[in-house]
Amino acid sequence: MGIQPGARAILIDAPVEAVDAMHLPDIEINTALNGDFDYIHLFIKEQSNLREQFPVLKSHLKSGGMLWVSWPKGGQLETDLNIKNIIKIGYDFGLVESTSLSITAIWSGLKFTHPKKGKEYHNSYGQLKI
Repeated sequence: MGIQPGARAILIDAPVEAVDAMHLPDIEINTALNGDFDYIHLFIKEQSNLREQFPVLKSHLKSGGMLWVSWPKGGQLETDLNIKNIIKIGYDFGLVESTSLSITAIWSGLKFTHPKKGKEYHNSYGQLKI
């Protein structure tokens, strides 16, 4: 997942089994969204909630940090999220995706970072508005 030991982190609505499956290094896990973070991980099931939370979380993301968004795979847990609409939301709010992985049998994860200056980002799911 690319998380370095000592990173300042926050996990939001993370199921215990997903946290256990991630095998995180020794990091500073915070319980309040105060200040800037190296690693933010949001577990979410609804597009409308992701649209609300994404810009708030982005505002707390360090310039070299990563924002992971996890959602239930294949429509499990009555989610309306999928990788396509998550990437589009990320682009809509100015972050780019880089890595996707399976966390558990239920949860997938997608890593977002700040875009690199001078690079264009677009794919079939969206285009970054710079």
